[in-house]
Parts: sequence; structure tokens; C-alpha cells
Amino acid sequence: MILKKKILITATLVLALSSCNSKKKEDVDSKEETKKEVTMETTNNSPLDSLLNIKKEEFSKKASEEKKQIYADGLTDVKNSGILNKALNVGDKAPSFTLKNALNKPVSLYDELKKGPVILTWYRGGWCPYCNITLNFLQEKLPEFKKAGATLIALTPEKPDKSLSTTEKNKLEFTVLSDLDNKIGKEYGVVFTLTKGVASIYEEAFGLSDFNGNKDNELPLAATYVIDKNGIIQYAFLDEDYRKRAEPNEVIKAIEKLK
Repeated sequence: MILKKKILITATLVLALSSCNSKKKEDVDSKEETKKEVTMETTNNSPLDSLLNIKKEEFSKKASEEKKQIYADGLTDVKNSGILNKALNVGDKAPSFTLKNALNKPVSLYDELKKGPVILTWYRGGWCPYCNITLNFLQEKLPEFKKAGATLIALTPEKPDKSLSTTEKNKLEFTVLSDLDNKIGKEYGVVFTLTKGVASIYEEAFGLSDFNGNKDNELPLAATYVIDKNGIIQYAFLDEDYRKRAEPNEVIKAIEKLK
């Protein structure tokens, strides 16, 4: 999609330039500079960002102004909570944990770290379209993560049966662990409480309490960490906006720096 936009924009500007041959050279130079700027802006977004932005635009067109305001207030509340400053960050020691995967088998973070660095990422639930887009994209990037020598682990507050459904639906080949009641997420400092407005929408729309097995109305940030073999966080993506996710290429760069 990005390539098509780039070609279309470039072609349009070239035609504009062709029709202005009689103008002064400085005008032509100006248009050429504009072409470069527009092309740069169009290709600046990553493939994942572009997919997430399409979903964001779809929501903006369909949702009522009231709903959009409730969600906007929710994001502001997360930002004002101070969670971004409290969450573990680069240089911090990653807390050890053992959780069960979708097949009820225990997976230990530090056992995985013995094999190499770990990419630890959170998703909110299979009900979240932005999470599903990201999970599918991570699956596509899985061979590159493995080539870089890293293991990908996704944590979710979903109950095991729900996380299994998410795994099967998205045909995920990496480890997905159920972090019931967000216990591990809280140790990493990435868990927040939804506003009443957002919690009410989620409960009515798909039943958040059924997905998570509680009525805490808590969710994790869509955080991503790269943890080295010593258990030290070397890369951290933290944002109050769940529609923004870590760019896989940046994650791979962080892993390669560890070699």
C-alpha cells in the first residue's frame, strides 16, 4: 500500500512539473523539493503502523462522537496515572515468572533466557482488533526473531481457554501465556484500571469480565520488552495508547545489539 501511494504521489507531481516548463528554474526546484518531502512522509510509517492506522481510521468513521470522547478520556486517564514512569524500563531486572501456556504447560522466563534473549510482549485480548493485527504481524516476523536468536513470548490477561482461541484463530506459533489477574503484568508495572466509561462499553460489547475471569476492569499496556540472557531489559516500548505497538524491526535491532 505504501509503495502504491509513493508511486501515485510521485507521478502526480511529475505531471505537474511537466506542465510548468515555462516557469522559472527556482519554481521547478521548489516542486522537486516538495515531491521529496511528500514521498518521505508517505513512506515514513512502518507496515505495522499503517495497518493499525487503517483500523484507527475505520473506528473514527463509524464510532459516535460520544464513544470517541469516552475512549479519548480513557487514554488521558492512563497517561495521567503515571504508569509510563512506574513501569519497568531499560536497565531494570526482569522479574522471573512461570506461567502456563494455552496447552496448560508451564513456561519459565528464565528457562527461556538460558537459550537466548526473550521478546516479552503483552496483548489485551482476542477481542481487541489492534491486538489481532499485531499478533498476526508478529507471527509473520517470527522467522526473523528466531534468526536473530530470540524467543517471542506473549502475555495476556485472558483465561487459558480464551488465549487458546486467540492462538488458534491467528495461527500463532509462538508462546502465549495467560497472566490471570494480571499478576505478572503488575510486577512489571504495566497494568492500569479502565475508566468506568470504557469498562462499561467493553462489558456491554463483548463481556470483558468473561474473557479475564474477574471484574477488576484491569488491562495491561501493549508493552514490549527485549530481555537479555542476564535478565536485564535492553529495550522497552511503553505507550498509553493501545493503538500504538512496538515496531518489529526496532525490536530486531535491539536484539542484534546484544550479539
